[in-house]
Amino acid sequence: MCEVSEGYGLSVTVRKSAVDTVEHNRDKGLGVTVYSGERPNARRGHASTSDLSLAAITQSVAAALAIAERTSVDDCAGPPEPESLARAFPDLDLFHPWHLATEEAIAIARRAERAAFALSPRIRNSEGATLSVQHSQFVLANSLGFMHGFPTSRHTLSLSVIAEDRGSMQRDDWYSAARSAEAVADPGALGRYAGARALARLGARKIATCKVPVLFEAPVATSLIGAFVAAASGSNLYRKASFLEGALGKEVFSAVVSIDERPFERAGLASSPFDDEGVAAEERSVIGDGVLRGYFLGSYSARKLGMRSTGSAGGNHNLVVHGNGADFRGMLGKLHRGLLVTELLGHGVNLVTGDYSQGAAGYWVERGEIAFPVEEITIAGNLREMFRGVVAVGSDTVVRGSRRCGSILIDRMTIAGD
Repeated sequence: MCEVSEGYGLSVTVRKSAVDTVEHNRDKGLGVTVYSGERPNARRGHASTSDLSLAAITQSVAAALAIAERTSVDDCAGPPEPESLARAFPDLDLFHPWHLATEEAIAIARRAERAAFALSPRIRNSEGATLSVQHSQFVLANSLGFMHGFPTSRHTLSLSVIAEDRGSMQRDDWYSAARSAEAVADPGALGRYAGARALARLGARKIATCKVPVLFEAPVATSLIGAFVAAASGSNLYRKASFLEGALGKEVFSAVVSIDERPFERAGLASSPFDDEGVAAEERSVIGDGVLRGYFLGSYSARKLGMRSTGSAGGNHNLVVHGNGADFRGMLGKLHRGLLVTELLGHGVNLVTGDYSQGAAGYWVERGEIAFPVEEITIAGNLREMFRGVVAVGSDTVVRGSRRCGSILIDRMTIAGD
């Protein structure tokens, strides 16, 4: 199997209107995977290079062959099953080049930052506004006769600002990413929103340790879905490093949660007709009414588990978490009294046991209204109980990478504070 890719782009960052960085990138690469022998007596070798000259390609192939000859036999190694390869290649509208001069990109970043500063004199500093414009294309081929590829684009505008009042400082940020320039948020609107988020956090305080319902704001809620994906991924499952081992067909979320995988969404940030092995992607229900209906498997992990590939080599495609709940204000009302989490700090997820403990910041909510901002706390629980304790998923959806999700309300978690 061989993949050849190239990409180019522009990234600019401004800080307090001054140009901080300007980066032009042009990348190319080739990766080749070979198998010595046939299953169940195959050996795998892989090599890559960023030099696409004939001599470098020849050397990479020789290196992959040498590695394969010296690697132990693996009864699950080998190319994907021929019948699993993609045969249809619909146009998914993934390539929208944005031809910007450097000065134009700088002007857009400045608009976002200036909009935040114009919001209030309490916006005192900036960690930078960044505009990134990226284009790439690739071709994937294997000895089974598969060969296909396509161009893609991804453009991102982000801003992080710092608000200050009477010696207290708080930061917050926002970003927008899309395949096309038209779908990226307006710089002024994005700047004002990032600034408003930073201002709202001024006056943050600690709270006493307690057990209360917790509402994860939509961007933060996508991290819970990320933890689920990791736990349901083949590599963790066959290594017995996941609390979801053996959970297929069982209720792992509350019945209000349903998650679909949609690889064929037009202009989706994780859309593709096939995975990194050329295996056909498929639209499917991953979670239906709380029940786990499918793992995320490539060919190798599928063989390890005695299953078939789900077209997930390289990761999941667009995941849509369906919301049974209200908009954001309605979700605050359903929370009634408890914690709204808007930021997570650190890494505190144990996929083997499901134990969950993360630093957090957000807002205390009383009678369905935000009462005051909260900082320097830790939220803790176990993903088994947290997933089954989902009370509602909001309609206030955001897209973060491959996940589309609204805010998620969990019935009870431990808050460690004062």
